[in-house]
Amino acid sequence: MGKDEFVFLLVGLKWTVVLSAVGFVCGCLGGLAVALARTSDIKVLNKATAAYIGVFQGTPLLMQLFVVYYGLALVGFKIDAWIAVAIGLTLHASAYLGEIWRGSIEAVPRGQTEAAKALSLKYASRMRDVILPQALRISLPATIGFLVQLIKGTSLASIVGFTELTRAGNMISNQIFQPLTVFAIVGLLYFLMCCPLTIFGAHLERRFAASTR
Repeated sequence: MGKDEFVFLLVGLKWTVVLSAVGFVCGCLGGLAVALARTSDIKVLNKATAAYIGVFQGTPLLMQLFVVYYGLALVGFKIDAWIAVAIGLTLHASAYLGEIWRGSIEAVPRGQTEAAKALSLKYASRMRDVILPQALRISLPATIGFLVQLIKGTSLASIVGFTELTRAGNMISNQIFQPLTVFAIVGLLYFLMCCPLTIFGAHLERRFAASTR
């Protein structure tokens, strides 16, 4: 395990971070739309997003990435593996974050909504200025926990041939025949990414729990 192999792992780590960031940021945007639709009074939107969440929560991420990459190719949309994985992670993240944020929005005391209506605030203003800031605070620990899962989920990108950290480790292991050493380093890199987030999420959970007593 030399310098060149370690640099190759760092390149894979870079793509893991990029994939996680793209999937999380785009998933946040999609998740907000899903959460708002799930909490709306429009039954069609409510049922459609409930079905969307059910599909992505009820199927493995590995299958979702496989369907996006190979399924789109079958209908004539040949896309790069990087784009396919980014789309797959975005769809996956938006379903999970949408459900997390739906629960957080519904956890905001109903009196807050009634007070906003009494002040004649429109729907957009009620959500932006009253409901969503409180829901965001409630959802932060679970949102950070999902980000940790998303980072680890990027390891499945290898199913479509994309070289992220896990695939980079597998390629090096096949070259130098030191799987324990290579994957110990890969595991350590994942740990260094995920552990601080896990600790931060647990800290926020304890802090918010204490503030509500």
